[in-house]
Amino acid sequence: MIEVLKKEWKAQIALVLLFILAIWWFIGPQVSQQRFFGDFPSIYAVMALLGGIWGIGIAGKWGGVKSVMGKAIIMFSLGLLSQVFGQLAYAYLSFYKHIEVPYPSIGDVGYFGSIPLYIYATLLLAKASGARINLQSFTHKIRAVLIPLGMLTIAYFFFLQGYEFDWTNPIKIFLDFGYPMGQAVYISIALLTFLLSRNILGGIMRDKIFFILFALFIQFLSDYTFLYQSSRGTWSVGGVNDYMYLVAYFFMTLGLLQLKTVLEKLKNK
Repeated sequence: MIEVLKKEWKAQIALVLLFILAIWWFIGPQVSQQRFFGDFPSIYAVMALLGGIWGIGIAGKWGGVKSVMGKAIIMFSLGLLSQVFGQLAYAYLSFYKHIEVPYPSIGDVGYFGSIPLYIYATLLLAKASGARINLQSFTHKIRAVLIPLGMLTIAYFFFLQGYEFDWTNPIKIFLDFGYPMGQAVYISIALLTFLLSRNILGGIMRDKIFFILFALFIQFLSDYTFLYQSSRGTWSVGGVNDYMYLVAYFFMTLGLLQLKTVLEKLKNK
């Protein structure tokens, strides 16, 4: 992280933006929610927007869709841009339509749409890193089973335990189960890639993959917190959940910028 902050001006901009938005959120989100373009929830989506745009530019340096790593970065970038769509849609429904908790809504097309994008991105990242994710060894079998099982168990005990099925709203049921299950998949793939990439390319990819993994985990916590709070009527616009999303976007942005440093190191070698 320190390396990319020293060498990459875009990472420095992201850090400054995070600092400014964090102060904005801390000193008074109630004041900043008077106008659609003047509120914290709609403005902090700019972090994901910048990350998505910069990521597509970095993918181009890797060869774009012509390379596996280029496609992986594009998928991560599209995942961030999908989050932007979800953020703006939720902000519009909250401030213009005065819907207290717009879930489910058109915004979930963006939020949930990032899940298959991240799953495909992590699979491509594993392939590009040279990590062969398979179930041939006993150790890999245990990891492949325990990682998603552990995440789904956590989601069950903290959110889905005692879940009441409202079949009059099937979309909500699908999203309530789809969010944690889909995120368990892409975090599991990212974690397995991290574990298997220790001796690949001299370990140059290992810390970069960990950064991506960390960003995905914060994204999981952010979505889980939203589901938990919305189901209990405690979610609010501009609350701690919005700040969690901001942090998730920041780390994903830095994760993509770090993949640019990998390319530079490989060229130097």
